Amino acid sequence: MGLTLIRAFLKRHRRIALDTRIFIYHLEENPAYADMAGEVFAWLERGSHSAVTSSITMTELLVQPYRAANEPLVNQYYGLLSSFPNLEWVPPDLEIADAAARLRARHRLRTPDALQAATAICRSASGLLCNDQGFARVPDIEIGLLDQLR
Repeated sequence: MGLTLIRAFLKRHRRIALDTRIFIYHLEENPAYADMAGEVFAWLERGSHSAVTSSITMTELLVQPYRAANEPLVNQYYGLLSSFPNLEWVPPDLEIADAAARLRARHRLRTPDALQAATAICRSASGLLCNDQGFARVPDIEIGLLDQLR
């Protein structure tokens, strides 16, 4: 059922935002979510769609490989993800910082989540895929929680 629901979510959007969890599930082949995350990346590769993510995603992804002093994995993640087709990496600028502060104040989001949501909104994504219930408080964009799409 999960693939059917994730496909329906993706079909409603031409541009989505991706939270860090989607990348983690895909890269680590998480048994509960790998198929759904894989579907998202396959959707991106088809070319008529696009996604955005904050550059804080890369920060979050690289922590464990750096802790483990696993430079080959750092290089693999960076090389694969920084060149993934139809995926835009967006650094926080002043517009995003301001939007994130507003979202954080209104919806009590953690700073990384506020930056992800602000990036999505400021870069015209109509949907945000994640697996953090806190994002559900953001009314400005359709939130796709993987746990609810399974």
